[in-house]
Amino acid sequence: MRILVIEDDLALNAGLCFELDNSGYITVAAYNCRKAEQLILADHFDLVLLDVNLPDGNGFDLCRTIKQARPELPVIFLTANDLEQNVLDGFDLGAEDYVTKPFHMQILLRRVEVVLRRANKTVAEASKGQWSDGFLELDFTALTARRGEEKLSITPNEYKLLRALTENAGRILTRQVLLERLWDSGGNFIDNHTLTVTMNRLRAKVEDDTHSYIQTVRGMGYIWKGVPR
Repeated sequence: MRILVIEDDLALNAGLCFELDNSGYITVAAYNCRKAEQLILADHFDLVLLDVNLPDGNGFDLCRTIKQARPELPVIFLTANDLEQNVLDGFDLGAEDYVTKPFHMQILLRRVEVVLRRANKTVAEASKGQWSDGFLELDFTALTARRGEEKLSITPNEYKLLRALTENAGRILTRQVLLERLWDSGGNFIDNHTLTVTMNRLRAKVEDDTHSYIQTVRGMGYIWKGVPR
């Protein structure tokens, strides 16, 4: 498991990396927002430990950027900002946990373990053909879908789209890649217009005013923003 530690206190960053490495993780250190953004876009991580007060920006803004680029990447805030509103802001941005300084290293290690175990469980569920965040529930084996208490009527092509999107959460799927998934059973090609119509219809089915899953990347394709629980 690879963990990105974003902390501008050099001694604390080194200490965190040392303890995490000794616990079997692989750590990479970043001391500012600019370096952290470069690493997140260029490399793979299973977890981010994130300070709020950074020399070239704000950890809350960086968390927003991380979740836009990698919605599935778990984030744990690790900060001295302990006001109730700070904690709420962190969770509202999609963080999995919020740890205030000072902290006990063994408790932090246990929190890291819990977050990673939860993330691995959702990956395992996805590999079994399921996706759920507690509101939207998709079963690609049984071909069933629910939004809250409502059972959804999803067409075969819409299931194909949903499976492609959820399996590649956080990554742009180009229109061409999606079109290749949408050959129908008779081998008939689905055109660009039909893809747009199908995607809009799918949005109307799975989303509501407080749950947004599909992001359009103009001129390129689509990103699944949902985070499984």
